[in-house]
Amino acid sequence: MPRLTLLCSDDPPEGFPDPGQALDDPNGLLALGGDLSPPRLLAAYRRGIFPWYEDGQPIMWWSPDPRAVLLPGELHISRSLRRRLRSGRFMVSTDREFAGVISACAGLRAAQGTWITTDMRSAYMQLHHLGHAHSVETWLGERLVGGVYGLAIGRAFFGESMFSIETDASKVALAALMHQLAGRGFGLLDCQLETPHLHSLGSRVMARRDFIRTISALTALPEQNGSWQTAPRPTTDLVSGPGDVVRLRGTAT
Repeated sequence: MPRLTLLCSDDPPEGFPDPGQALDDPNGLLALGGDLSPPRLLAAYRRGIFPWYEDGQPIMWWSPDPRAVLLPGELHISRSLRRRLRSGRFMVSTDREFAGVISACAGLRAAQGTWITTDMRSAYMQLHHLGHAHSVETWLGERLVGGVYGLAIGRAFFGESMFSIETDASKVALAALMHQLAGRGFGLLDCQLETPHLHSLGSRVMARRDFIRTISALTALPEQNGSWQTAPRPTTDLVSGPGDVVRLRGTAT
C-alpha cells in the first residue's frame, strides 16, 4: 500500500518521491511537510508536483492522475466572448499587478476556504520577484477586474488560479495568457485538475506519466525568466491576424 512521504525543511529541494507513488484516494496526494522555498517549489513543478493545502494543515504535495492541460491553439472561446474581445471593452496587461491578482484570487475564495494561504502568497510573490511567476491582468478602465497567475519554467506554464469580478474578465485574461504563451513558444498550460469549466474552455486530460514526460522535456528548454511586464493593451489583438490563437466553438452562448 502506498505511504505518504514526510519531508523536512532541511531535506534537499529535489527530495520528492516518484509521483507514481501518489495515493489514488485522495487522487494524487504524494507527500507532506517541507517548505515553500523557491528551490523546492521549482523542483516540485519540474516533477509534476504542486502544493495544495489550507490554513492549519501541513503543506501537502500533489501529483494527480490524470492531469488537465491546455495546449496552444486549443482554447475554446464562445461567440459572445469573441465579440467581447473584439469590442475592446477590456484591456489586458502582463506582470503589472501580480500582487493584486493573487490577493483577489485568495479573497474571492476565502469564504469557502482557500489554498492561497499567507505563506503561499508570500512564496509566489518571491517567485514573481525572481522572475519565475507571472500574472495577466484584465482592466476595465483603471479597475482590475480579472486575472490569472502561475509559474513559468522552461517552456511549460503552471497555472495556479484566476479570478473575475466582471463577466468574462477571467476568460479574457486566460485568452491573453494563451496568446502570450504561444508567442513565446510554450508547449502547454498545466491546469492541474479537470473541471467542467476548464473542459468548456478546451482543456484535455493527460495520463500522469505522459504529462511528466512532456514537462520534463519542456522545462529543460531555455528559461524566460525576468519580468514579462506590458502596459495595458486592447483585447482586439487577441482575435485578429496570424497571431490569433483562439479557436471558436461551434455554438453560441
